[in-house]
Parts: sequence; structure tokens; C-alpha cells
Amino acid sequence: MASDTGIASPERPPRRERWRWLPGSRLGRLIIVLNLFGLAILISGALVLNELRRGLVNARIDSLTTQGELIATIIDQAATVGEPEPMMDGAYASEILQMLSNPRSQRARLFDAEGRLIADSYWVSDRVEWRTLPPARARGDGPGLELNLSGGDEDSPEGIATAKAQAALRAEVNTALRGVHWAGLRLGADGERVVSVSIPIQHVKAVLGVLTLEARDVDEIIAAERAALLPFILIAIAVSLVSSLLLNHLIAHPVRRLARAADRVRLARARAISVPDISRRDDELGDLSRSLEDMTHALSERIDAIERFAADVAHEIRNPLTSLRSAVETLGLVEEPAARERLMAVLQNDVQRMDRLVTDISNASRLDAELSREAPTPVDLRRLIADVVSLYQATVRPGDPRVTFTVPEGLEAVVVSGQEDALGQVLRNLIDNARSFSAPEGLVRVSLGRQRGQAVITVDDDGPGIPPENLETIFERFYTSRPKGTAFGGNSGLGLSIVRQIILAHEGAVRAENRPADEPGGVPSGARFTVTLPEARR
Repeated sequence: MASDTGIASPERPPRRERWRWLPGSRLGRLIIVLNLFGLAILISGALVLNELRRGLVNARIDSLTTQGELIATIIDQAATVGEPEPMMDGAYASEILQMLSNPRSQRARLFDAEGRLIADSYWVSDRVEWRTLPPARARGDGPGLELNLSGGDEDSPEGIATAKAQAALRAEVNTALRGVHWAGLRLGADGERVVSVSIPIQHVKAVLGVLTLEARDVDEIIAAERAALLPFILIAIAVSLVSSLLLNHLIAHPVRRLARAADRVRLARARAISVPDISRRDDELGDLSRSLEDMTHALSERIDAIERFAADVAHEIRNPLTSLRSAVETLGLVEEPAARERLMAVLQNDVQRMDRLVTDISNASRLDAELSREAPTPVDLRRLIADVVSLYQATVRPGDPRVTFTVPEGLEAVVVSGQEDALGQVLRNLIDNARSFSAPEGLVRVSLGRQRGQAVITVDDDGPGIPPENLETIFERFYTSRPKGTAFGGNSGLGLSIVRQIILAHEGAVRAENRPADEPGGVPSGARFTVTLPEARR
């Protein structure tokens, strides 16, 4: 839509959207992606390491199971005595367990069929030199599995942890004594997590004892996993910091600049806001900056238009006031009745002119508010024009120009989106202007048509036409150009200006032209005003 200065605002080309599958705007999608990227790194690292941890634990269980089944088979074959009721030779089984190679990170224990501990790899002297020895225990002292002889306080945290560990080991051994393999994680006496496997030693179907293998390097594996997770955490923190700084640079800083520019406009009474480097950005802040610039420019143009309008109003009102003052000053000096009547006629004409000016100025100043306040509605131009023309036809007096309305055959209803009262004022102003230039008993022709999705209204008169150099200036405020013999001050010069203002607000156009002469090179047959309005979508 053209601005008040007649310069059309270029439409911005559509921009290519990226990341359309994400909700929100371009800048919102950027914020979402940047913030989720760091979390995705951290979550991915945690998932990868959890899979690694589970894989290591399962591999340790498989290794202990294989090793335990081999040792259990050897003990069953070499340390089983007695038939038909076999028994396990505890001493010989203990020697076999001591002879078999056992890694230092593992612990092997052997229980008999009663659940008593008969062998422990920690009892071998060269196996415990690398770690703190456990509390002193007696071999085979009843079903308690491990008899704590250190005299520790059972209510202390260490005593409670030891009791829980012994209960867990007892439950594991009891499960294996029923002939069921047991494998999994449990807590040791010192609070460490251990991978434990308990395998029943069976001769045919008889359970002769239980072999328990433990691996105490689970906490070391977890600590290594946490250490491996640390780089992912640092990367996530770095990404978050970078994204925060980037968002601060892309959003917070430009917003502050826009706020300061707006403050400069307010405090320095500037007419426009300008932040060029932000306006070139291809995101919402760039749109905001351009919108603010367009808004301040539009406000500046509106202020300039108001100032020009006020100056024009003062100039137009000064003329009738000067005439009134001269007539009033002269009236007291004139004694002849004829001269006094002429002065009274001048006074009356100037008063009418002032009244017409004030009315038209009031309508023109109120027009912008009315156009912006009322919502557009569908308007049937055929019905509206017919109603307006019928009013002129009903009030025509002898000697007045006549008004006619013609519509092409087969033309359906022509509907536009707008304000019916404002469009009716356009028609009245154009018809009044055409009648003012028409000769007595002349004809003003109004027609309606459709062309390329546009509603076209034409108003023709049989007047003297318009000078070619004034085809555009007649739409300026307070401009009047009347042929000789026309009463001075009969028009305010605002009618056609109001017409253009209303039509531009409806995203249409209005132009003036001369009708072709009847003969080549002759005088124009009259003036023609053409109004085009976009049809409403159905």
C-alpha cells in the first residue's frame, strides 16, 4: 500500500525456513537447538557409559561363572569321598582351592553342605599382602559363615554394614545350597559393591557344598566410568556457556540497543529510529528493528502531514476571516442601501464558507481515526451505488445535473471488504464534484465493472475537463480550480483529498483523466474519475 508521500513500501521477499519441524519461530528454534545440544551430549555420554558398565558387570559375571564351574567340577571329582552317601573332604577341598590360581582382585570361599565356611582365599598369606586384612575369623565355627572375633560394636556403622553383608552372603549361599546358581551384585562388609557368583558343588544330585567367587573391582570400574563421563560433562558445560553467550550476543545486546535507540527518539525528539546492523539480520530481531524503523518513519510522515494540514487550515481560514473583517469594517462606513446589501451578501457568503471549511476540516481530521477503529465488512458495491444514486435522483431539482447508474448485463454482485459509510462518502464526493462542473441539465454517469479481480467504479461528467498539469494536484488538500463564473468559495478543496485517503486505506487506487474529445484535437468531452478496489475473497 502506498504511503502518504506516494512512495510504495517494497514487500520483503519470503525467507527460506530451516528446522521447520521444530515449533516456534526462527530465533526460538535456535534457542531450543542450542540448549538441547549440550544436554544431548551429556545424556548420550551417560547412556554409552551405562551400557559399558552393564557390559563389564555381565562380562565379570560370565568370567566368574566359568571359573567357578571349573573349580567346582575339580573339587567334585577330587575331594568327594564315600558311597553311596558322598561327602566332601573339607581339608582336601581347601588345599585344592589354595592351589588353584586366583587373581588378587577376586576372593574365593568354600562352604560345606551345612553352610559353614571351610576355605577362604584370604587365608592364604601371599594373597593378602596388597590390602588390609579382614577381621579375624575362625574356620568352621558354626553356621554363622564368618564369626567376627574383633569385638567391634554391632551398633556402629561398621558393625551394621558387616551384619548386612553377612546376611546377604548367607542368603546367597542358602540359594546355592538348594542347587540354584546365583550371580549378581551385592555389598561387601566394607561397603564396596562386589560381583558375586555362588555355584553349588554337586555329586549327581547331592549338594556337597557351595563355591563363592567375588570380584571387588566394581567400585573401581564405576570410578573409571565417572572419570570417563567427566569430559562429556565439561563439553556440555562449555556448550551451555557458549550458547548462553551467543544468545546474549544475539538477543539481549540487540534488544538493549533497540531500547536505547527508542529512548533517544523519545528524549531527543527525533523523528526516526535507526539500527542498521540489526536491521540486516534475518531473524525476529531484524524484523523487529525494521518494523520499528517503519513505524517511526510512518509516525514522522504522519506528524509532517498533520503539521502541513494545520498550516493549510490556518491559511484557508485566514482568507474568509480577512474578507469578513474588511466587510465588517466597511459596513459602518457605507450608507447606501444597495452597497450595504452587497456587503451583507459578502458577509453571509463568508460565514457559509467558514462553516463549510470547518465541517470539511472536522470530517477530514476524524477520518483517520474512523478508518482505523472500525473493522472492515463485506460491502456490495452494486447495492451501495444504487442506493446513493437513488438519493440524488429523488432530490433532483429543475436545472440540476442528473445522475445515472449503469451496470453491464450479466454482472453479478461485486463485493469488496471495507467500511460502507466511508465508501458511500467516496461516491458522494465524486458525484458532487462531477455535478459542480456539469452544465445545467447535464448528465453525470456512474458505472460499475470488474477487471482482473478488481472492482472498477467510474464517474463521468460533461464538464470542461481537467488541465493535464492538474490531473494529480486536484487530489491535494484545499486545491480548487474552477472555471470562470463559478461562485468563489463554493468548495473547500477537501472532497477529492478525502476520496484518495479513503481509497488508499482500502488498498485501492483512484485516478483522474479527461474523456476523449468528440473530434481529434478538440476540447475534452469531460472528466472521468476511476476507482479500483480489490474484491473480497469468497
